[in-house]
This record gives sequence, structure tokens and C-alpha cells, in this order.
Amino acid sequence: MDYRLQKRLAAEILGVGESRIWISPDPDNEEEISQAITKDDIRGLIERGLIKKIPKKGNSHRWLIRHIKRVKGHRRGYGKREGTKKTRVDEEEVWVNKIRKMRTYLKYLRDKDMIDSQTYRRLYRLSKGNAFKSLSDLKRYIDENKLMKGVKS
Repeated sequence: MDYRLQKRLAAEILGVGESRIWISPDPDNEEEISQAITKDDIRGLIERGLIKKIPKKGNSHRWLIRHIKRVKGHRRGYGKREGTKKTRVDEEEVWVNKIRKMRTYLKYLRDKDMIDSQTYRRLYRLSKGNAFKSLSDLKRYIDENKLMKGVKS
């Protein structure tokens, strides 16, 4: 029998998808189910147990254990990795984070008068040109070239 209408109505009443509706396959009740065309009729069939809600499927406990391990960094070694480092880490995101950190530091130095505006502009352009690998590399460059005010050694 075609129970599409009954499934749709039962799904609305029970608040689940149509795929989670079970209708009794018993041929004795076939006629009764096919004649149920209102929500009240469907509610009556639900009360009698001819239409039921199928329980939700969930993830296995094994999955949960693996997930917790991976959160802690386990099961992520070289043997589990597919693809290059570039495919696993977005290069643009890495660059944006790095340059934001450097620019924030340079603005801090300029605002606190630790470097003058000409030095700030030069270091800003250098960092934009990817002259420094990291913030610590930028700090090392500033120390080596004695660019900070008040630090004369």
C-alpha cells in the first residue's frame, strides 16, 4: 500500500522525519491505515501502536573513545596523515595570524615611543614582504640592529 500521506502526517505529529516512521505491516490493519486521512485518525493509530516512531541512531561508544583520544592529540601521527602539510593547514590563515601579530607588536612599539615612525614604516614594509619568519624573528632583528630607543649597547 501507498502510505505517503499517513507517513507525512505521522511525521508532523511525532516531530520526526518521514524516514523514522514505522507503520504496521500487518495485512489485517491495512485497510484501516489507508483510510486514515486526518491527523486525528493518525493520532488514534499511534495510540493503538499501529504507527510508531523509530528510535534515533547514534554513534558507537568506540567512536567516542577515538574522538577523545584525538582531541588529546593521540592517533594523529605520521601514519594517520594523508596529504602534505599544506593540505592539512590553510597557508593563508597561518600568514594572516602571523602578520597580525607582527603589526600589533609594531604598533605597540610606535605608540609607546620605543621606535620612531620611520623605523616603524620600514619594519612594517619588511614584515609585509615576509622578511621575518615569526614575531620572535622580528624582535631579534630589532635587537641586532639596535632600533629601539633608549637601548644603547
